[in-house]
Formats: sequence, structure tokens, C-alpha cells
Amino acid sequence: MEIILDLVERKDKDICYRLLQYSLFEESISDFNEMNEKALFEYEGFDDYFTNGDASAYFIRDKETRKIVGFIMVNKQMQQFETGHCIAEFMVIPKYRRNKIGKMAAIECFNLFKGNWEVSPSYGSEKAYMFWKRVIDEYTDQNNTFKQGMFMFTSSK
Repeated sequence: MEIILDLVERKDKDICYRLLQYSLFEESISDFNEMNEKALFEYEGFDDYFTNGDASAYFIRDKETRKIVGFIMVNKQMQQFETGHCIAEFMVIPKYRRNKIGKMAAIECFNLFKGNWEVSPSYGSEKAYMFWKRVIDEYTDQNNTFKQGMFMFTSSK
């Protein structure tokens, strides 16, 4: 399967929010997220991805069918570097995992924005850590740092 990243438009933000809820639910096993009384995981700043030029969300789509197979949320809220981009949220729908879709989507995302990157694997998830380690090591030819729970590197591609 070939994939494309498709910028989420404001009119489709509810679809992105539903995908985010699945992701937060899945992560709750290791990061102890709690649902609110409406059975939703709260996500401060979600609307910024549709109103703020420093944040954007992308659907990961099958290039041929245009079917959504995941999503990525990127912002500029850096913790270590002064400027750059970070992956705030990343999810491939479980049915489509283990087919290199996540790797292709991550690399395509890194190529969208040159410069510094910070990627924090889902807290407490060994699978998330190993995924990001493999992808980032390959992408950077192992020219990256992992410190304080975060991968840091510079994209020049």
C-alpha cells in the first residue's frame, strides 16, 4: 500500500477528533489517561490544530482508495530545541499496522518540515519506543539523541 498525508481541514476536524479518541484510549493502558464524565479523553489545545499556523493534523490515507488508515498531529511546542517540529500524536489503525504504513507516514512527515524534530513515544509503551527508535535510526542513519523520553534529530531532506 502506498500512502499520502492529507492535511485535515477544519470541516473534517470531528473525524480527526474521533481518531484521536481511539489513540488516547489505546495509550491509556500505559500513560494512565482518564476519561471524563462524557466518556471522552480531554485534549487541551485540539482546536489549535485548525486555527493556529504552528500546528497541523494530517490523515494518513491509502493513496489508491483514499481510505483513512491513521493520523498525525504536528506542532511547534518544542521542549529541547528552540525551534522545530514535534509529533504530538501519531496513530495507524490497528488493522493496518505491521505493513510499514507507520514508517512511511513518519518519514513523509519528517520530509514535510526541514529542521529540528522532537518525538516522544507514548509514555510507558515499549512498542511505541521500539517503533520510533527503528524509524528514526533509519531516517537519520543513527544520528539522533534520546533524552528525557524524547528522540531529537534534525531533518535536512
